[in-house]
Amino acid sequence: MQAHQGVLVTGGAGYIGSHVVKQLGERGERIVVLDNLSTGFRQAVLYGELIEGDTGDTELVRRILKDYQIGAILHFAAHTIVPESVADPLKYYGNNTCKTRNLLQCAAEAGVAHFIFSSTAATYGIPDTAVCAETAPTAPINPYGGSKLMSETMLRDLSAATPLKHVILRYFNVAGSDPEGRIGQSTRNATLLIKVAAEVAVGKRDKLRVFGTDYPTPDGTGVRDYIHVSDLADAHIRALDHLRGGGASATLNCGYGHGYSVREVIDAVNRVHGSPIAVEEQPRRAGDPPQLVAAVNKIHATFAWRPRYDDLDFIVKTSLDWEKKLLTQPWGE
Repeated sequence: MQAHQGVLVTGGAGYIGSHVVKQLGERGERIVVLDNLSTGFRQAVLYGELIEGDTGDTELVRRILKDYQIGAILHFAAHTIVPESVADPLKYYGNNTCKTRNLLQCAAEAGVAHFIFSSTAATYGIPDTAVCAETAPTAPINPYGGSKLMSETMLRDLSAATPLKHVILRYFNVAGSDPEGRIGQSTRNATLLIKVAAEVAVGKRDKLRVFGTDYPTPDGTGVRDYIHVSDLADAHIRALDHLRGGGASATLNCGYGHGYSVREVIDAVNRVHGSPIAVEEQPRRAGDPPQLVAAVNKIHATFAWRPRYDDLDFIVKTSLDWEKKLLTQPWGE
């Protein structure tokens, strides 16, 4: 029965959501995408039916859950720019937290069985250790992380009170684009390092700014755990299979369990691109931890997820390939 129920993907026209929709579609799932297209792209939705609308629209959400017999929700719809969340916190709590509450209420009323939530390592704030386990204290230092942590709490509390089962996936640094080149990271004014570096390489930006070169790391720049978006998408598919198979609710880190410094990323971009990009070194930004790497033993123990693209040069290559494609085939206006 459950295999024939529909899957609702909120934010499925966005960067990560569209990669998940692609993988769901490739295995024949019945998909409905709900996206307000504020940052997503219609042409990113390769499978299923796209409904242009908002997770805050209670009547619309109720109708979708009923009409499409939704058995699982994968919830990506969110604002994700950390500096913007600091400048406009209520925008983030309104969109990321209040609308998630609305979605959860509709899901509970409709008897949706499974809920997979797109969360973030920003819920940890600045961890005490370089490698961060799911048991680390959650202490967000910006409203983006705070808005996601509130949603996690609501989801856990709802699961405790109802039959709803969930998986919360805390992403580390997502990067790269679909290896087949059909979709990619098209976010306007992106802030993620590999995306920005690739934009510099193809001439969309004049230089890459490196914030902080005096961290207590091997080369003085910040170290992060970069995960290819296709591997992250696959983790959502495994999470869905886990829940459908009767698996328990879980909160799991999504990363590779090792990190690269900003300088190592720049070296990879230069190597793959074939010539050096322009770099400008600047002082540290407030709130950037020196190192942030995922402890990944829990996700490996919980379900059969094994990364396929754990290779920095490959991640960079798929990013560069996508930027080159966007030069000739721009998305959106």
